[in-house]
Amino acid sequence: MLELRNLSVRYGAAAAVRDLSLSLHPGTIGSIIGSNGAGKSTTLRTISGLVRPSAGEIWFDGERIDRLDATAIVARGIAHVPEGRRVFPDLTVEENLRIGGYLRRDRVALKRDFDEICSEFPRLVERRQQTARTLSGGEQQMLAIGRAIMSGPRLILMDEPSMGLSPIMVATMTQIIQRINRSGKTVLLVEQNANVALSICDHALVLEQGRLVLSGTGAELKDNEHVRVAYIGI
Repeated sequence: MLELRNLSVRYGAAAAVRDLSLSLHPGTIGSIIGSNGAGKSTTLRTISGLVRPSAGEIWFDGERIDRLDATAIVARGIAHVPEGRRVFPDLTVEENLRIGGYLRRDRVALKRDFDEICSEFPRLVERRQQTARTLSGGEQQMLAIGRAIMSGPRLILMDEPSMGLSPIMVATMTQIIQRINRSGKTVLLVEQNANVALSICDHALVLEQGRLVLSGTGAELKDNEHVRVAYIGI
């Protein structure tokens, strides 16, 4: 479904991602782990068209997309749940969700997705008319995920969904990601919480200073000594 071919990204003279290649198959959960500054978020932002690569190619369902703008990429079926949630704080929960479906014209499917989000996130229904700024961190993360689903994606990019959440909320968010995947959506997950990411992903990559240093199944990387010491802390 998604293929990065020798992707490189620079911010001025600084190289953020260096010669990165990856493949993500439909219906799977892929994960990218690494420390701060490793290039994880930049990789997602480049896939979604917010950052232009300096070299390499990005392919989605057989089409090259690295030359498209972000709006066209959303229309192709890729949604991005950004780091820090980035909800619209002065709009209501319902308004935030409906903005996610702005590009869609399939009203029947749009209503179906809205109803499914309400079923998946009953707390958002309870706070439907509240402004997003009044929600807790976990509720804002649910809202950001719901807004992404409203765009009708086949692939969802999630950047640090567990950041700043309590352990109980992290467990809840993990279950939500798995349910989204079981509903038929492919997920590419960026996480500093390597234990969470590797526990639920089918395939994982480790980035260090913008370079791919390890790849394998989640189970394989959880058993890797370097990953255990550097990222899991055991």
